[in-house]
Amino acid sequence: MANPVRDTLLGQLDIAWALTRYHLDGLTTEECLRRPARAGLHVEQGADGRWRAQWPEHEGYDLGPASIAWLTWHLGFWWSMVQNHSFGDASLNREDVTWPGTADEVRAWVTRLHDTWRASIEKLTDEDLRGSERTRWPLQDKPFGDIVAWAHLELMKNAAELGYARFVLAVSPEP
Repeated sequence: MANPVRDTLLGQLDIAWALTRYHLDGLTTEECLRRPARAGLHVEQGADGRWRAQWPEHEGYDLGPASIAWLTWHLGFWWSMVQNHSFGDASLNREDVTWPGTADEVRAWVTRLHDTWRASIEKLTDEDLRGSERTRWPLQDKPFGDIVAWAHLELMKNAAELGYARFVLAVSPEP
């Protein structure tokens, strides 16, 4: 095993991705757009047809639970950002990342992000992961391996949130 740290991180990604896929499979656009409570972060379609996510001013519990559309936007947001800032030109901003509009498009988007991320990580060595040259977002001055591990933890957290939201909606009365 020439790069045990990289290989461990790829194994971590595979586990998080399997859970994410489980909760994305069968997801409907109706589920995405349904709000689980009277308050909570959501996406809004602008006059230009693009779906933009609400951005919280704080992270208090009184925000309420986010919709699945917002959760999937958030997953695509941070993954797009870390990919662009680590392996691209670091030009992407939060405002540039919009929600795709349907569950099918969400699955395609997130799958592309996964595939690109995995391919990028596969090319790294353990030495690359100890360095901080690629560390630009969301943290600086950390080994890049810390950013990769963070991304995989964030993916697992998002998968858990998606699963919980789907369980809640599955037994909630229709609005």
